[in-house]
Amino acid sequence: MAILLNENTACIVQGITGRIGTAVTRIMLKYGTKIVAGVTPGRGGATVEGVPVYNTVEEAKEHHPEIEASAVIVPAPFAKEAAMEAIDAGLKLVVLNPERVPHQDMLEIIEYSQGKDVKIIGPNSPGIVTPHRAMLGIYGAGAGLEWLYETFKPGSVGVISRSGGQSTTVTYLLTSSGIGQSTVIGIGGDPFVGSRFVDLLPLFEEDEETKAVVIFGEIGTTQEEEVADLLKRGKFTKPLIAYVAGRYAKPGMRYGHAGAIIERGRGTAKEKAEVLKDAGAIVLESLSHLPKAAKEVLKI
Repeated sequence: MAILLNENTACIVQGITGRIGTAVTRIMLKYGTKIVAGVTPGRGGATVEGVPVYNTVEEAKEHHPEIEASAVIVPAPFAKEAAMEAIDAGLKLVVLNPERVPHQDMLEIIEYSQGKDVKIIGPNSPGIVTPHRAMLGIYGAGAGLEWLYETFKPGSVGVISRSGGQSTTVTYLLTSSGIGQSTVIGIGGDPFVGSRFVDLLPLFEEDEETKAVVIFGEIGTTQEEEVADLLKRGKFTKPLIAYVAGRYAKPGMRYGHAGAIIERGRGTAKEKAEVLKDAGAIVLESLSHLPKAAKEVLKI
């Protein structure tokens, strides 16, 4: 079944006429994603890879009422307006690719989405992949279509990662060991993201196809601690395998992502690993141990 995205999900690309937007639209279409429209203000009437372009999301929805999801591939200063436009049009899923979205803008997006039937992924997200069925985002933008098919394989392990690049590392390790994935999600490494681990784990809990989940965590924020609380409350009962990066990061030094920073001694990799382990998660000392751990929980 997978979560959030499949080959029947009608999607749009906001920013489709840009260089990156056009390139990833081509990849998404070839991968099987149902891209029915694109949006670029002032470019209505054009086509990109055979996909009609509209001036607004509302206009696109009028012509294609089945639209459910959007990949937002626009410069960071325009991300807030694009996201809110998609929310106003009633879309159920909005994937924000831009890096360096101002924190205040993201906080406003999060607040605006509250109480609405929508999942915001990102910002700074590579997207979502439901292997061999659909991809919404920029996965494969540099590596190509063949890499997408080789790296992501259909299966029963869900993957959620704060790091976009490491989501593909996790997936590669699983695939190389003969273990496929149900859905892979890069949630973004910023301090403020639309969906956190605890927002997505319940979806995997309900998904019959998913038998276990791997999360790739990092220092900073309280996301991993929230997961531990979720496990203790019995809100996620499937096997959870976790890795927390940044064991040797120094306090006050940003570790790759804006949200990966130890502040006032809090948010260390050691602390996060301990609370996750105490809550019942399988915590990896090294990411290289993932294949063995996954095979054990799947009993293969």
